[in-house]
Amino acid sequence: MKIIIALLIFSIIIIFHELGHFSLAKANGIRVNEFCLGLGPTILGVTKGETKYSLKLLPFGGACMMEGEDGESTDDRAFGKKSVWARISVVAAGPVFNFIMAFVLAVIILGNIGIFAPTVAQVEDGYGAQAAGLQAGDEIIKMNHKHIHFFKEITMYTLFHAGETVEVTYERNGERNTVEVQPTYDEEQGRYRYGIYGSGEYTKFGPLKTLQYSVYEVKYWIQYTVGSLKMLLTHQVSVNDLSGPVGIVKTIGDTYDMSKSDGVFYVWMNLLNLALLLSANLGVMNLLPIPALDGGRLVFLVIEAIRGKRVSEDKEGMVHFAGFVFLMALMVVIMFNDILKLV
Repeated sequence: MKIIIALLIFSIIIIFHELGHFSLAKANGIRVNEFCLGLGPTILGVTKGETKYSLKLLPFGGACMMEGEDGESTDDRAFGKKSVWARISVVAAGPVFNFIMAFVLAVIILGNIGIFAPTVAQVEDGYGAQAAGLQAGDEIIKMNHKHIHFFKEITMYTLFHAGETVEVTYERNGERNTVEVQPTYDEEQGRYRYGIYGSGEYTKFGPLKTLQYSVYEVKYWIQYTVGSLKMLLTHQVSVNDLSGPVGIVKTIGDTYDMSKSDGVFYVWMNLLNLALLLSANLGVMNLLPIPALDGGRLVFLVIEAIRGKRVSEDKEGMVHFAGFVFLMALMVVIMFNDILKLV
């Protein structure tokens, strides 16, 4: 059951991503030869109009295969025959659709359960927050000029700015004040902390504010993904800390198991929250300027738009192939690590 749920979540996210490419390709008059879910040999396929819709053997990944996308074509409806801006819109549409999906999921989640507001419920003795004069009931507004909308953003700030003194703007009894808070290293937990606890109680909003905070929610997960990538590049975390499909399936399964005791409603909310995270994560990852990813293709298209001339298709193809080999090797390493963690 857990594996089926994980595959369904993966599939919906991937289909929505590829639907972005598909929709903009159709809108720009580009011929789509195949729209598929999965990788490898086809196990099921049906052709409607000019497009084959298929299900592949390996249940990870998907593709929207357009005429002339990776080679020359004399077809007037080929990808390469369209303007550079049309091609940019098609390539960018996949990640954009992932962000749209994340926003829709955020609206559903926040509309049903609300948010953890950035209100201080307790200040721990001996930590920086107490020394700075923060008290229970204070609402955190900013941290170093970064606006705070959720309590989890305080935790995220601590993670990505470990050990840094932070300027905290808070509101108490209708008045705003600003203080400096020095984090304290917690030997037991192995991390820096400010000594602030939230109430753990949800705050719900009306429709308009729910839409507003849903945008903040998607922004939070985008920032979390980007911040995690920066930690990877600065060697604060290693490749061994990453999770691939196997690790994500385990996480989804664990979330399902832990939520069952709270009832069906919270099972759905927690699974939707994971789908939101994965969709936003996929959007960000695909925009990275790595060959073979959407971001890598966008780099070549932007270069073309600037110089008014296409990069050699052979050279671009070689770069994307090298990027594909690198990504497959990285995927194998991550999957191997995921399996070792299960043993």
